[in-house]
Formats: sequence, C-alpha cells, structure tokens
Amino acid sequence: MGSRLPPAPTFQTATASAGHHAGRTAKAPPSRERVQQARRRVLRTILLTGGVMGAALSGYLPLVYAQKKRLRPPGALDEKDFLSSCIKCGQCVQVCPVQAIKLADLVDGFGVGTPYIDAREQACDFSCDAVQCILACPTGSLVYKKPAFLGVRKGAKLAAAPILKAKEKDAEPTLNLGERIGVARLTRPEACLAIQGKGFKGQVRGAAFKGRLRYMDVDRWKPIKVAEHPYDIAECDLCVRECPVKGAISIETVFAPDGSKRKSPVVHEPCVGCGVCEMICPVEPACIVVEAREVWNT
Repeated sequence: MGSRLPPAPTFQTATASAGHHAGRTAKAPPSRERVQQARRRVLRTILLTGGVMGAALSGYLPLVYAQKKRLRPPGALDEKDFLSSCIKCGQCVQVCPVQAIKLADLVDGFGVGTPYIDAREQACDFSCDAVQCILACPTGSLVYKKPAFLGVRKGAKLAAAPILKAKEKDAEPTLNLGERIGVARLTRPEACLAIQGKGFKGQVRGAAFKGRLRYMDVDRWKPIKVAEHPYDIAECDLCVRECPVKGAISIETVFAPDGSKRKSPVVHEPCVGCGVCEMICPVEPACIVVEAREVWNT
C-alpha cells in the first residue's frame, strides 16, 4: 500500500563486503625480481649523480690547476704561444735521454697533452748535449732562437750561451740555447745543509728514487740512477756539484742576521732553470726550487 523499504543487507552480503575490503588492504610481499629492480634503480641514480658531479668537477678543476705554472722543456715559447703552437705529438718525450719530459693530463686544463718537466722528480741534465727536444719539435714550439716577430721577455734572454760542464773540453762547449725556462731560488735557507755547515752521506733522495743524472766519472753518454751514486761529502754542495751549467750556481760566504759567516748556495745569471739543483737537494721538501718562466732580475 505504501512505499516499500529497501531490503536490509544479508549476512552474506556484509561478509562479502568485509572480505573484499580486507583483500584491498592486504598486500603480497614484493617478489625477488622487483627487489632487484629497485636496487638497480637506486644504483643508477647514485651513478648518474656521481657522473654529473664528476663532469662538473672535470670542468672546474682544470681551471684551478691551469693557474699553476708548468716548467716547459728547453727552448719553449712564451706560454700563450707555446700552447697555441704545440700539437701534443710527444716527439720531445721520445728523445729525452733521462725521460724528464712528461705530457700533461686532464687537470692541466687547456694545457692537456702538452709537455712539461717536474724537476723534483726528474730534471733536465742536458745529457743529450744538443738539446734533442728542440730538434725533435716539428712546429717550433721549442726553438733555439725565436723568430723576429715573437718578442723576448725582459730577463728571459741569457747574456751568453751557457757552457755545459760536460762539454768543457769539446771544441764547442756551449749549449745552443738563447732563453732560460726558469730560475732557481733558495726558498728554504733555514733547512739548507750548506748554510748549517753540514755534510751529506748516502743515497740522495733514498734508495727508491728513480731520478737519473749523467755522471762524467761513470759514463759520459749513459745517465744512471742517482740512487746508484751515493755521496760522502763533509760539507753539502750537491746543488753546485751536479749543476750541468758552468757558473750557474756557487757556494759563497754570506753573513747571517746575527753577523756570523755562513756558506750558502748563490744562483747566478747563467742559470737556465734546468732543475737539477732541485732534484738533487737531499732535504725534503727541497731547499732550492726552480720557478717556472721566471726571469733574471739584476
């Protein structure tokens, strides 16, 4: 007669509804394959993040390290001209008898692949006599004499052709070299053995040091490891003793601040910046170093 009320839900309907709802909340544990996929995604994210950061640093670090002056091989043009003309062929590396020349890596920025010398590890001792790296350079990045259109920095030009000690008895004792690649400086006089009046006995730089020099009393044409040539000297003069250029450095009597007399290494104008004094210095870090591209200031 009146409107009918909707039928009340049955027990079965309520039970089914509850079961359906429970089925929606309960989840099966992830499979082994899905766990592995999730791990791979995390690893990919980490690697990609590291790659992006590495790429950013690879662009930043060269700019930082490019500010560091590199000691270039003998006869190198001024830095801007050198970097623009060197084709990074490595010919100078191949002909160096003491393997003093290395090629710069990525951190050297725009200089990547260009030749340089790390004097502390291996200096240029002119064992080749004729400066073979200049002869081997195909582009003129290393030259005996600059062309007229390239200027010479004040103080970079040598006053006279340097005399090579190993060639003093030869008909032509000089090196065909017009400009210096740097200048040696006594940077840590307080640690210098000569100033302290001390001698040196043993292997310079230790038995593991791989640096080589030409010792005339051993073999004029075959450089040997410095470690194979131990010393026993009452007063240290190694930087003077092993310098390959005549008159470039000497031991002089100087006055200390307290007025007492001391003996000290003194660098002179013929210094070409070869770095032998830095390599042979037995003190760590070296008391005397070569400042790359430095000029002679009178």
